[in-house]
Amino acid sequence: MFLRIHHLAIICSSYEISKDFYVNKLGFTVVSEAYRAERKSWKLDLAVNGIYQIELFSFENPPARPSRPEAQGLRHLAFEVADIEEEISRLNGHGIITEAIRVDEFTGKRFTFFADPDGLPLELYEA
Repeated sequence: MFLRIHHLAIICSSYEISKDFYVNKLGFTVVSEAYRAERKSWKLDLAVNGIYQIELFSFENPPARPSRPEAQGLRHLAFEVADIEEEISRLNGHGIITEAIRVDEFTGKRFTFFADPDGLPLELYEA
């Protein structure tokens, strides 16, 4: 029996840019950070609202992957927020462009999309 999703792993093209994005702009907390010399790879463990959930990796020359929300595979990563307009304003203040707010036709909840530095589709979904 599955209990819950433990974590999500993201491979970035620029470790410093992605670390700045997820820590300083999105506000996630660093749980641990390690450089694995044999792989020439950084591993950054991040907590979302105090819960460890994201691993950020760097590798030399990672191959590109389609990241559009409609591409086959993982569609996007969604973050639940209490006030979508407040979060949009905060992201926009960091120069992060967000789409127009949409309304989920099934739940009536508001949501929007934005992207990380590598174009990974991210979503804000209002609680």
